[in-house]
Amino acid sequence: MHHRFLQTLSRFPWLFANDARDQDQVRNAEDVLFDMFKNEETGLLSVGKFLAALRTTGLKRNDPRLKELSDNLKKEHLKTGGHESISHETQKLDREQFRRIISPNIVLISRAFRHQFIIPDWAGFTKHIEDFYWTCKSNTEGKVASYIPQLARMNPEYWGVSVCTIDGQRFSIGDTSIPFTMQSCSKPLTYAIALERLGQETVHQYVGQEPSGRNFNELVLDYNKKPHNPMINAGAILISSLLKTLIKPEMTLAEKFDYIMNYFKRLAGGEYLGFNNAVFLSEREAADRNYALGFYMREHKCYPEKTNLREIMDFYFQCCAMEANCESMSVIAATLANGGICPITEEKVLKPDSVRDVLSLMHSCGMYDYSGQFAFKVGIPAKSGVSGSLLVVIPNVMGICTWSPPLDPLGNSCRGVQFCEELVTEFNFHSTYYDHRYDNLKYATNKKDPRRHKFETKGLSIVNLLFSAASGDVTAMRRHRLSGMDMKLSDYDGRTALHLAASEGHLDCVEFLIEQCGVPHDPKDRWGNLPIDEAETFGHTQVVEYLKNYAVAYQSEQENKKSGSSDTESVSSGKVSDPSDNSPLT
Repeated sequence: MHHRFLQTLSRFPWLFANDARDQDQVRNAEDVLFDMFKNEETGLLSVGKFLAALRTTGLKRNDPRLKELSDNLKKEHLKTGGHESISHETQKLDREQFRRIISPNIVLISRAFRHQFIIPDWAGFTKHIEDFYWTCKSNTEGKVASYIPQLARMNPEYWGVSVCTIDGQRFSIGDTSIPFTMQSCSKPLTYAIALERLGQETVHQYVGQEPSGRNFNELVLDYNKKPHNPMINAGAILISSLLKTLIKPEMTLAEKFDYIMNYFKRLAGGEYLGFNNAVFLSEREAADRNYALGFYMREHKCYPEKTNLREIMDFYFQCCAMEANCESMSVIAATLANGGICPITEEKVLKPDSVRDVLSLMHSCGMYDYSGQFAFKVGIPAKSGVSGSLLVVIPNVMGICTWSPPLDPLGNSCRGVQFCEELVTEFNFHSTYYDHRYDNLKYATNKKDPRRHKFETKGLSIVNLLFSAASGDVTAMRRHRLSGMDMKLSDYDGRTALHLAASEGHLDCVEFLIEQCGVPHDPKDRWGNLPIDEAETFGHTQVVEYLKNYAVAYQSEQENKKSGSSDTESVSSGKVSDPSDNSPLT
């Protein structure tokens, strides 16, 4: 029902105007929305029906940007005699009430209904996410981390996926509200805070920027006697020392914990964040290797002056023991995808330069010893944690968090890695496609781009095909053919590639379309013109002669088929193709 409503909205130009120039246009948008949802008999709008349609665009009921809408609905509900125990969604509003209530948030709401979010077809996209979820749910590989009891007790059946786009579109499926400790997923966040407060130059005086090529907790430093990068244990411990010693050094350990927790909450847009003291205590008791790394770096004078190693180690374990869930982590990932601006609060938490550096290292170092293969196969910045979480960032599009405790031998969530592989198999999110950094890959994929409108994608294919035909680019047309494109596609006037090739006199293109692609030789455009008419109009005699000969031969062939004859006539310059086939007749 709501999908049909969204289609119907396209008939109203006021709501779909791209620039809101004055208050009259805003009122037009409010009126269009009211008219679409009002009951024709009573003339009143159903709040429940309106909010349900709004949610299909990806906006959640508790989105902070819609606080005014929610507050106004509650006030109106109580003002008109409604009881607090009864949902305000049962309200019926007249036109003036609706205008007054929706006015503070009309820009966001009109964007939602105009399909101006980064993922226009939200229902279609989330259907794919659901399919990936159920495909991966059947994956029973891996073992739950057991080095501390709290992790070992996790149910291996837990499996959740949450998505948040840079426009604040949200979707969750599975066990997405169950808390888990961040573990190593906190590392890109503490690194980001260090960059934000100290700057890249200062931070990288102490920690490197390259993959180590060694185990994530190995006792090794790079050639400069620094940890290789902030995504491994040694690097994260060093970053903890910078946060504790160089940023507001007057703070106590408790105050510094609150300071970092507040930063994390701002990244998460106020979504759930907590702390698991039992995990913190267990981590500290089972930390021989981490203490060894800490003392090893102290031996090599890696820390800033006045560093208290015991405090630094406790602070590092506290950051790892912070709790989140899939929904809050997906918002954090979306904040990184949005250049440091939280999509649901619109607060600028990090500078774009800080985010750039974080994503670069997540891409190259974020998946433990699997980082290189993950970058090759998936091509998306990501960071995994031993609790089974996986933080995934698709720059300028969305953030995703998956959570499933069973891990592969390298410490990554089995279901999480499979989900990412499914994602890039279906969509062009791999960095080589997304960034267009490799020109030779420009035409090499038929993967979906969920950022495009459904008809925009088809329209772009038609435009590319018709331009190739008009310019006589047989090579490009061959590429379109090999990619599986329907070479009979036409524009809104019914003009096909054959019309364009004939009108421009490109005989080689005409021959290719008819003989190799099997397109009909006589399609009519909206004015009833055939390709041969176009060729005659513009004086392309060779094309006219070819099409006439083909038409005669094709008609003769059809008559022979009807009479049962096995003889087949040929066109003088090529074999006759049956337009219903995709291969030349022999």
